[in-house]
Amino acid sequence: MSAITPPPFASRSLPRLEAREKVTGRIEYTHHLKLPGMLHGKIFRSTMPHAKIKSIDTTAAAALPGVYQVVTIDDIRKVIPNPYYGPAFHDQPILADGKVRFAGEPVAVVLAFDKKIAEEAAGLITAEYEELPAVFDEIEAMTAKVLVHDELKPAATFADLKYLKGKKGTNIALDYQLRRGDTEAAFARAEHVFEHTFRSQQVMHVPMEPFVSVADWQDGHLTLHTASQGPSFVRIEIARLLGLPENKVRVKVPYLGGGFGGKLYIKLEALVTALSMVAERPVKISLTMDEQFFMVTRHPCHFTIKSGLDASGKIIARHCEVIWNGGAYADIGPRVTQKAGFTSAGPYDIDNVTINSYAVYTNRPPCGALRGFGAPQTAWAYECHTDMIADALKMDRVEFRRKNMLREGRPQASGTPLRDAEIERAMDHVLDRMNWSAPFDRGSGNIKRGRGIGIGFKGITSPTTSVAIVNLNADGSCALYIGTVDMGQGSDTVMAQIAAQVLNLDPASIKVIHPDTDVTPYDMGTLGSRSTFHMGNAVRIAAEDAKQKIEVLARELGLPQGANLPLVDMMKQKYGMQAGNIIGTGTYLADYEKPDAQGQTTKGTPFWGVGAAGAEVEIDIETGAIKVTKLVNVADVGVALNPKAVQQQLSGAGIMQLGFTLTENMVFRDGQLTNGSLADYKIPTLLDMPKSFINEHVPNAYDAHGPFGAKGGGESTTIALSPAIGNAVADALGIRIYDLPITPEAIFRAMQEAKGAPLEEDA
Repeated sequence: MSAITPPPFASRSLPRLEAREKVTGRIEYTHHLKLPGMLHGKIFRSTMPHAKIKSIDTTAAAALPGVYQVVTIDDIRKVIPNPYYGPAFHDQPILADGKVRFAGEPVAVVLAFDKKIAEEAAGLITAEYEELPAVFDEIEAMTAKVLVHDELKPAATFADLKYLKGKKGTNIALDYQLRRGDTEAAFARAEHVFEHTFRSQQVMHVPMEPFVSVADWQDGHLTLHTASQGPSFVRIEIARLLGLPENKVRVKVPYLGGGFGGKLYIKLEALVTALSMVAERPVKISLTMDEQFFMVTRHPCHFTIKSGLDASGKIIARHCEVIWNGGAYADIGPRVTQKAGFTSAGPYDIDNVTINSYAVYTNRPPCGALRGFGAPQTAWAYECHTDMIADALKMDRVEFRRKNMLREGRPQASGTPLRDAEIERAMDHVLDRMNWSAPFDRGSGNIKRGRGIGIGFKGITSPTTSVAIVNLNADGSCALYIGTVDMGQGSDTVMAQIAAQVLNLDPASIKVIHPDTDVTPYDMGTLGSRSTFHMGNAVRIAAEDAKQKIEVLARELGLPQGANLPLVDMMKQKYGMQAGNIIGTGTYLADYEKPDAQGQTTKGTPFWGVGAAGAEVEIDIETGAIKVTKLVNVADVGVALNPKAVQQQLSGAGIMQLGFTLTENMVFRDGQLTNGSLADYKIPTLLDMPKSFINEHVPNAYDAHGPFGAKGGGESTTIALSPAIGNAVADALGIRIYDLPITPEAIFRAMQEAKGAPLEEDA
């Protein structure tokens, strides 16, 4: 596809279109929805991480006054004979089918008109299990005799996974490989070789709005009201499950109270659909905050990275072994394994690269997409590894990065060239805001201070498609029909700005129609920093199509070229009254080239996601207490169409990753989650924010293929933040932390180990 160079965009920090509705409490959320005759569902969950279900006793629950029905998989099979779903593998049953694979898995559901009665009744259900051996660690699972699934069941969604169908005797759901050059030969001639292993933990999305879905099955038609980031996928997958044409499944999505990847693909939708079909009534399930821990989480990652360097400090070889703990069901884990895998060598120019990236089943809650799609886990390893190499070679950490950095036009490990990706400028912007060249106070007494930087790098999901419709009414007003979900990122406002730029309208005057698959056209999903780029291009094309049709109408009416007659007057001339519509449509599919057997492709991503971060930390060496005193996040978003919205995105991404770096960790013991509540699972509060918190985009950046030069930035500043803090801790103490999160206990243990007096591990 040739580069598009449209006229300069009028970047404006406009208030969000929905701002007034939100602050006045009139905004529409699925949680508010009530339908006539609607039942509430409450889930009864497994207490075992891996077990055969011997029996389920629902007698007491069914007898409770007010209970409408108690549903198990046997009831669901009567309406859906093959009740398995999933975006990459059809491996997840709507309710546990014969066995459970993680503690917290849904086993039965109580339906009642009153959700408190449903909750009480769920507590009366009992189940008898035959416990099975379980496996929780991803390394152990790769060779364990304990199998989470008997065989692999790839879905038809991703054609490249079809070869796995029927594979047995393994917990490895996917083995992704990339080969570039001759890595073994390069290591053999390397002057220096370094190898380190890093780990990142299992964490949860914690959106303010918990998962919620409502299904209404009537006369062979289904309407789903759901908090989903991907209504088009939900329609496709539910239609497949039911054996229906897509036009008999309608998915409606209002605003979301946060998603961060958790509300992608099928979550509650299959369950409420089955329940509505069984009960022949509308059914709603709203999870509690605590229940979210059992829906979807982020992949723990075990990453061994090995680098070979020549005498000058140039990296000539890199070997990456990345192992992802996917939990009991694959969800979108195979795609995380691939997409994060292919950038796991980092933003560096290395001729010889070997990457092995594995998606592994375990008996933990399922893992899926979470902001960054695996890139933050890999950056934690490669950027800490970078500092460690520079220190060992006694090279300046910044100059070592500069020496090895990927530059414009050079091929990344996958063979895809770097285009319009401001890696060095992002790093330099961080260094400037960190005042890097000035003297730095390293503390005194019990307080030690340090600073660090990191660079983040991400390939964007591809190939994907977005479609948009612009509808100009006879009075000149405009409605924009898109499948992009506004979940707090301000996408409605930015899409209105793009359409307004083409049509010379006020963005605030454009009505954005929320996703409704009977009304709005297809979009692959609101995910992976793709919306501004993909849907933004579709909106631009649709608006240009509408503009061309206005010009055709002007010629039909015999108007002189350049005449500025209002559309309402043109429509009156054509139809003799205020009537008719101008409809513009736009479809955008970025160029993509399927990788070869070595993982090589010249078009592996539509654009590169780039971010850099800098951190200053303060540590009390008596207790290990850590405080981030300064945090700088910089992202390359191309042209910032709405600079204020960009800053808010970067800030939110930074705060989220700060929690994943310092405090958040799902702690398991024998497969049981021990801190599954917000009383014990600690997310950042205002008191945890750095005193100096800077979030900016690279100025004057431009992506030649983005709408008006823009590209997404919702994830860019999540990627580099953890290693920036990790590198700052090492700078302060001279001690390296290899595992996330960097808690006071982890710091204290590392200090004691460095002294030769390691603490005993917890029993």
